[in-house]
Amino acid sequence: MLSEIIYNDSNQSMEQLIEKANVLCEALPYINALSGKTVVIKYGGNAMQNESIINTIMQDIAMLKIVGVNPILVHGGGPEINAYLKKLNIPLKFHNGLRITDKNTMEIVQMVMGGKINKDIASRLNLLGVKAIGLSGKDAQLIEVKKYYSPDGMDLGYVGEIIGINTSLLNQLSNDELIPVIAGIGTDSNGEAYNINADLVAGEIASRIGAEKLIFLTDIDGIRKNPEDPSTLISIISADEIKKMINDGEIKGGMIPKVMSCVKGIEQGVPKVHIINGTTPHPILLEIFTNKGIGTMVTK
Repeated sequence: MLSEIIYNDSNQSMEQLIEKANVLCEALPYINALSGKTVVIKYGGNAMQNESIINTIMQDIAMLKIVGVNPILVHGGGPEINAYLKKLNIPLKFHNGLRITDKNTMEIVQMVMGGKINKDIASRLNLLGVKAIGLSGKDAQLIEVKKYYSPDGMDLGYVGEIIGINTSLLNQLSNDELIPVIAGIGTDSNGEAYNINADLVAGEIASRIGAEKLIFLTDIDGIRKNPEDPSTLISIISADEIKKMINDGEIKGGMIPKVMSCVKGIEQGVPKVHIINGTTPHPILLEIFTNKGIGTMVTK
């Protein structure tokens, strides 16, 4: 959408150019409202698998920075980590949605997420004319953790629970025209590395830095009144209404952790949390810079 105005504006008919101008006019009040404010975006899963979709997401993030918004990108890397573990014959183990991370697995997590994926994303953004910097929680004590203990007593290994975020560093980078790209790896007081769920990292950063919006790019369109009927997509919902839908059985199964990440963001003080389908071209711009949006916005 908006990014196409910049990147594909040649050989267009007058009608097409007018339509693009209309898109810009529709976006103007949203751009105004977000100018100078921070938007935290969690990026991972299926949205990282399709090359053409990856390009549109990178364009969206670059566009945010160009129009005066301060994006912070937090990324996962589960599918690629799994692929490397399989190549090395290291077993994949999960417990209640969290990766059981032994020493060998943690080395792969750091190599793939903190090295390959993180720097690839930063490089893609830099090629679009903005300045991105790839970081993990190990840099400048960005994410301080302690060992996480599962409530049922299961030892998950090197899985971290966030106890501190270096918000001054993030503010300094954002205000200095940089886009922080953050891998979900933290360190404890001894400098030991720990794996952290990217949803939790994004939520903690958004709440502690005072972000205006928190956006989860997922593989679903948003919250539906009827999960089987796309026409029942709910555009705006409150955190309390989500809890009621869970209690009533309208939200169930694998959808529960996704929506509870949104609820937690609201409860931690983020004004608006969005859950959108990251496999849609230009999902971020369509959600926050158009009148209707494409996903679900959760409010207090």
